[in-house]
Amino acid sequence: MSETVFKQVNYDLNSLVTYIELGEIGLPDIQRPFVWKNAKVRDLFDSMYQGYPVGYLLFWQNGFSDDSRVIGTDTKRKPARLLIVDGQQRLTSLYAVVKSIPVVRENYGSELIHIAFNPLQEKFEVADAAIRRDKSCIPDISILWSKDTDLFGVVDRYLSELKGSRDISSEEEKKIKKAISKPQSLLSFPFTALELSPNINEENVSDVFVRINSKGTPLNQADFILTLMSVFWDEGRAQIEHFCRDARKPSVGVPSPFNHFIQPDPDQLLRVSVGLGFKRARLKYVYSLLRGKDLETEQFSDERRIEQFEVLKKAQELVINLQYWHDFMNCIRMAGFRSGKMISSQNNLLFSYILYLLGRTEYGVEEFRLRRVIARWFFMASLTGRFTGSPESAMEFDLARFRDLKDAAGFVNILGRACDLALTEDYWKISLPNDLATSSPRSPSLFAYNAALVLLDARALFSKLKVSELLDPILQGVRGAVERHHLFPKGYLGTLGITDLRETNQIANYALVEWGDNMKISDQSPADYLPGLTSRFSKEELARMYHWHALPENWEQMDYREFLEKRRELIAQVILQGYQTLTAEQVEIAPDLPLSINDILVSGESSEVEFKSTLRVNQHTGNRDQRMELAVLKTIAGFLNTNGGILMIGVTDDGTTLGIDADGFENEDKMSLHLVNLVKDRMSPTIMPFLHARFEDYKGCRVMVIECSKARTPVFVKDGNIERFYIRTGPSTTELSASQTQEYIKQRYKG
Repeated sequence: MSETVFKQVNYDLNSLVTYIELGEIGLPDIQRPFVWKNAKVRDLFDSMYQGYPVGYLLFWQNGFSDDSRVIGTDTKRKPARLLIVDGQQRLTSLYAVVKSIPVVRENYGSELIHIAFNPLQEKFEVADAAIRRDKSCIPDISILWSKDTDLFGVVDRYLSELKGSRDISSEEEKKIKKAISKPQSLLSFPFTALELSPNINEENVSDVFVRINSKGTPLNQADFILTLMSVFWDEGRAQIEHFCRDARKPSVGVPSPFNHFIQPDPDQLLRVSVGLGFKRARLKYVYSLLRGKDLETEQFSDERRIEQFEVLKKAQELVINLQYWHDFMNCIRMAGFRSGKMISSQNNLLFSYILYLLGRTEYGVEEFRLRRVIARWFFMASLTGRFTGSPESAMEFDLARFRDLKDAAGFVNILGRACDLALTEDYWKISLPNDLATSSPRSPSLFAYNAALVLLDARALFSKLKVSELLDPILQGVRGAVERHHLFPKGYLGTLGITDLRETNQIANYALVEWGDNMKISDQSPADYLPGLTSRFSKEELARMYHWHALPENWEQMDYREFLEKRRELIAQVILQGYQTLTAEQVEIAPDLPLSINDILVSGESSEVEFKSTLRVNQHTGNRDQRMELAVLKTIAGFLNTNGGILMIGVTDDGTTLGIDADGFENEDKMSLHLVNLVKDRMSPTIMPFLHARFEDYKGCRVMVIECSKARTPVFVKDGNIERFYIRTGPSTTELSASQTQEYIKQRYKG
């Protein structure tokens, strides 16, 4: 039997409340806002009153020394010895009611929980106006545990007021006195707690939580970091809480973080602070650092913890700077976006804010230039969905580029280079039209198209009003000022036998029109409704309008599916033109700074990075295995057939360095030659110019790094008598079927 990682400890309610008050039990109200309804709090006290069990608590011993210092102006007498993992809502309920402390709600407003008690019925109620007027109820049981309360005085006052409204028998009076004393005695109610060892890490703690609490919300790294902030830096925790609360409501006459793009949560602002201060996106690394843990020795240090918290404090000060916050929003407006309704990924918005703050505060990029490059980056990342699949991995990879950067020119060059690599000619001609073949109302390509119309100063279809004006979030009518109109109305398509919503609601079948025109068009065919609308405009106006809205000539007479295909290509070109307005200030792009081995390993596997333990030896059997060689060739082919990438051999999937010795080559030249022979034999000698292999040292090991460029022709891998075709799909390599391969090659390599 394995050694247990917990111990069982018994408490009573009074002890729990006392330890929370002293700070020995960390109960951060910001870790997860209090979401219980007051009725559930009522039921908790009723269960305790009835003597029923109310579940166990799960604590985590924090592992800090007893003399740990508290950072910030915290009123706690000592740092928390125990951090609450499971049972926070119960503890918050108990502490808030017993001590009459306000809780923080999901909207970040504070509220006192008033639970009433009827001694005659021995019944708990959520206090409302009617119950407060009812003389048979004590409107707030918190008074029973107040230090200033005399229980006999409470009983006498209750009886006096009740007798003023009705007669009370001697039996009822006895019952009342007994009933009122019972809630007060709940301070001795027993609780069982499981205390997890300080030696297990946060991932194990989260795993324990999920295993024993299947109905709970899984914990994440942000939860743990916010817990640490509550324990060691209450002031910082309160700062982001207030910022998030104020961002949810417009202010009048005073500065406010409110905007029309995002109403951030504390964990989102925390990610920005972490990215800015530590240039990290994976919070698990930062959590360990903030605990004062040495990642090499696994030991804790108070000095290290204090030092890392200072980094976080300085970063957060910049993140919640209102001037920086609103100046950044101007970058988003400059990119053509007008409100949160046009943003498909808040991760992209937050990561762009990290980049903005880095450029402004660390690299000193001129504001005019910075705004343009951030707008360009945001447009690119929004259009391509850069942070929708594995956002932490993508952000970690991108942030790694800046860890050794020293100047403003390098910062601008890196962002410009990343945009150029993502938005190639193939992307505009092949990938984007394919992405537009969707009916998703929140497609990134649809939002980018609307942003492009703003950037091009376009007018709505059949309107004199500009798209930018009609998308203004300030306009709040009964109906939106502008609506998405089916160019081929659904009713009309139904007469053609086209009823599937995936076909009728294609992005290419939509255009932005004023809502009045949308009503007039109704279900008419394009050929019927178009003459009346086009008669409002001159030929020159119509030509510009058709260009902006990607309408082919004589589109109203076209076959529907032919129209969709042609319009997707035209929409892609309009998006390109909109994007080009952000690149008017051409910057000489320096070669992309190579990532160090450490940066690649820390960033982890992604669409552009993969790790392999060996080139030819099966780690399980210890023998040479052609399946290992095939796995390497598959990855290389995937990179070549997609957008290139880096393959590292001698590294496990989780980033642990093994080195190349396990492959048993006499020397590095032999290993390189073996790879070259594999590629020539099972792929093609013609792809060698697209491969660049080298060896590097890392933590006492030698690893093989293979950089793959994007190939100009399709690359197949021979597997016996079969040729297989692979591409990269996120952090994995995918084999395409014959028909998929044919279509991919047709699109990817045409022209």
